[in-house]
Amino acid sequence: MTIAEAPPVLDFSSFYGSEEKAKTELIETIRNCCLRNGFFQITGHNVPAKLQKSMLECTKQLFALPQEYKDAVLKDKNTWNRGYEKIGSQILEVGTAPELKEGYYIGEDLSTDHPYFVNKRLNSGPNVWPENMPNVGEFKETATTYYKAMHALARDVLAAIAQTLDLEPTYFQEFTKDAIATLRLLHYPPQAPDSDEKLSRGIGAHTDFGSVTLLLQGEVDGLQVYEKSTDEWLDVKPIEGAYVVNLGNAFMRWSNDKYVSNLHRVINKSGQERYSIPFFYSGNPDYVIKCLPGCVGEGVKYEPITVEEAVRGAYLKSYGAAEVFKKEVGVAV
Repeated sequence: MTIAEAPPVLDFSSFYGSEEKAKTELIETIRNCCLRNGFFQITGHNVPAKLQKSMLECTKQLFALPQEYKDAVLKDKNTWNRGYEKIGSQILEVGTAPELKEGYYIGEDLSTDHPYFVNKRLNSGPNVWPENMPNVGEFKETATTYYKAMHALARDVLAAIAQTLDLEPTYFQEFTKDAIATLRLLHYPPQAPDSDEKLSRGIGAHTDFGSVTLLLQGEVDGLQVYEKSTDEWLDVKPIEGAYVVNLGNAFMRWSNDKYVSNLHRVINKSGQERYSIPFFYSGNPDYVIKCLPGCVGEGVKYEPITVEEAVRGAYLKSYGAAEVFKKEVGVAV
């Protein structure tokens, strides 16, 4: 009988240390996680705990603003995906209702004459800030500092993953140069205890679109990872200061399906407000993804594709599904 276990918690400090045995064991464990379901948690990273707590507190303050303040910075008012996202804007799982979450998108603060903005690269442009927020200056500073710290951590995680494939730690250097990434602040109101679990989701079952995701959870649980071998959903309990790491579809394609981009979802029946902060790392939008060395196996499954092409289609599809649902059932969200 197979007993499924939640994604393991790994001490990532070994990656930065000089003890080769500990580093080798860490890399081997990450390899096994990538082969199994693409999920693990890390502690011992370089993101300060104080910065994490400040970012979570700013997130709570943001979503506590009056609705009209949040609506003033709706992401629908621009074409580069920055700002506030209303509850019910997205469907990631076919057959479910629009999702019970609100969000806020932040990225690299690019000027309107930046080549990425001019050429309409995915999620590239100036940030939109909630100017009616009493401490908006602190919010901007915290979010900007945190965003930079997450870029650095994503590069470290990718360097570790490179070594799991017997590649040099610097293998992904060109991919990470001028990379695009999205910081998404999320708030999940508690779902009704009697809500239909087959229809109602904080976030429906989905896989991520990019290369790697780093998720900071608040104290309330709700994240679940699918375990194919036992056909069950495993709870990923929040651990203070830890990041949940998972691979996205772009990396699975890159590895010729050797590594896994796995289904996960959020169902918040805790009776409490849930907050989380995922960092979606896509990479350089013009970088061409083609089968990694050592991943050919019985043959290359996919044609080369740019990061931009790989991520954009899946992203647009998920938001279009929510609009179709609301029109079909007459829901105004």
